[in-house]
Amino acid sequence: MKMLNELHRRAIAPVRGLNRLAPPGGVGVRPGTLARRVCARFRPGDNGNALVEFALVLPVLMMCLTGVLSFGLSMVNYEALNHGVALGADYLVANRLQTTDPCIDVWNKLTAAAPTLVINANNAIYITLTPQGGTAVTSDATGSCKGSQTILQQGSNITVSATYPCGWGAFGWNFASGCVLTGTVTEYEF
Repeated sequence: MKMLNELHRRAIAPVRGLNRLAPPGGVGVRPGTLARRVCARFRPGDNGNALVEFALVLPVLMMCLTGVLSFGLSMVNYEALNHGVALGADYLVANRLQTTDPCIDVWNKLTAAAPTLVINANNAIYITLTPQGGTAVTSDATGSCKGSQTILQQGSNITVSATYPCGWGAFGWNFASGCVLTGTVTEYEF
């Protein structure tokens, strides 16, 4: 048995330089195994087919994944917009006689309640106030409609709506450039 171990150690000694995993005094890789592995890489077969198929399918999967994520982000923005409009309308009904700029009051409540909405030169929130039986007043890009507090009458219903642009983009392409999210709430005065 001792002689067999010694023969095995001598056979493995030249391979140790090529195979770092061979232990110094025992069982290791048989001679020629590295060469067999290298030759096996160049033999014809279907070993690389899976990699080629994955490389072809990966861009499509990434587009689908980013589309789902973009749609989900739009739904989060839609819910945040509706929640902010509801809070702004509640505030407007409670303070309708004290306000001088009702649109900016709603806009401030909406942006405080919905911090996920990105507001810049390209993404502006427009507030529209529609009293019962009256004409609608729409804010400018800054959220102001100064001087329109006269549309707020005690005892009348008011509809508050806000629009926010949404974009479904992936990899620099915007698939829905005309997409607009709208949140609307009607507050009833009793």
